[in-house]
Amino acid sequence: MVALPSVRRRITAVLIASQILGGLGVAIGIALASVLAQEVSGTEALSGLAPTSMVAGTALLSMPLAALMTARGRRPGLVLAYVIGAAGAGVVVLAAVAGSFPLLLVGMAAFGAGSSANLQARFAAADLAEPAHRGRAISTVVWATTIGAVLGPNIAAPAGRSVTGMGVPAAAGPFLWAAGVFLVSAVMVAVLLRPDPLLTARALAAGTGEDAEGKRGRSLRAGIRAVRESPRARLALVTVTASHTTMVSIMSMTPVALSHHGAGIQLIGLVISGHIAGMYAFSPVMGWLSDKLGRLSVIGLAVGLLSCAALLAGTAGGSHGRTAAGLFLLGLGWSAGLVSGSALLTDSVPQAARAAVQGLSDLTMNTAAGVGGAAAGLIVAGAGYGWLNAVGACLLLPLAVLALRSLSKDR
Repeated sequence: MVALPSVRRRITAVLIASQILGGLGVAIGIALASVLAQEVSGTEALSGLAPTSMVAGTALLSMPLAALMTARGRRPGLVLAYVIGAAGAGVVVLAAVAGSFPLLLVGMAAFGAGSSANLQARFAAADLAEPAHRGRAISTVVWATTIGAVLGPNIAAPAGRSVTGMGVPAAAGPFLWAAGVFLVSAVMVAVLLRPDPLLTARALAAGTGEDAEGKRGRSLRAGIRAVRESPRARLALVTVTASHTTMVSIMSMTPVALSHHGAGIQLIGLVISGHIAGMYAFSPVMGWLSDKLGRLSVIGLAVGLLSCAALLAGTAGGSHGRTAAGLFLLGLGWSAGLVSGSALLTDSVPQAARAAVQGLSDLTMNTAAGVGGAAAGLIVAGAGYGWLNAVGACLLLPLAVLALRSLSKDR
């Protein structure tokens, strides 16, 4: 007989610890990724390809990792993701030493597996959560990323100095540290994430008849079919995709817009820090609201917050305070959309198909965000930062329409 409450507590504690370390590893590395890319390539024009490669890697690895989790459970998938992330960080260091920009991009793509592990951890937290508390379970793990995201950029400088006597460029030092952090995360998950939350949830579902389709319902094809057959699952998929794409597109070009209006590096850092705080620090509030008021209400809140963020940031002009307020709301809106959308997605599909559907969700949101981030620069260059925010707000329209339809059906 599984002592479910104690198992939930233990699994949540392990996921929180691994999420802190995983978030730290990602943040340490990404802090100087553009700087390193500029040093290796010799031109500022290619510096943005490093974080773009990481986003692409996160998207491309989402489905293979989800397939592994579907077949073997959460633990092997998370461990493999952290190991690939560590290997990618090592390749980035080798590329920096060798001065090879193509190798650097390959390493950054593999490094994105660490981010993929962090995203998948939120679903691992939901595997054994009671449906009424699923939003809080997801948000607790998302919140843990705050610690790593805040500490990472501050550790980047000493990490860079630690390798200067080893013939490694200072900007590559953070990736060496990130590799070590990812390996620690992999060992922690391999040793402590027992019993496996997904396999345990399946065993419990089999006992109640919920997992009636068994292995046949666990394929990627079954996952796609589950989304196609469930309007709520489609709404959830649109929620996380639209929220993430809007956030990434606007956030990626905000430092450039601020610098054009005379903001220094310190002020830009403060604005981005406020944005990150909005993304992660308040996620438990979004999880509580999602459980208390319902997923659709918090999805509506996400649309409202992201729209207000686009309005504030897009009309800020030279007002740095207004831009900061817009970026903070942008982070809050992303948190509301990710937590409520992830919970709704898990609610809306059969147990057997969940891992495949969750991998499809991460693939979709990261692919769309990668395209949005790349297009953001073109929009700002051709039309300006204000128009980028207008486009970001327009991305929310399909989400608003689907949410309103779902609300009307509930009445």
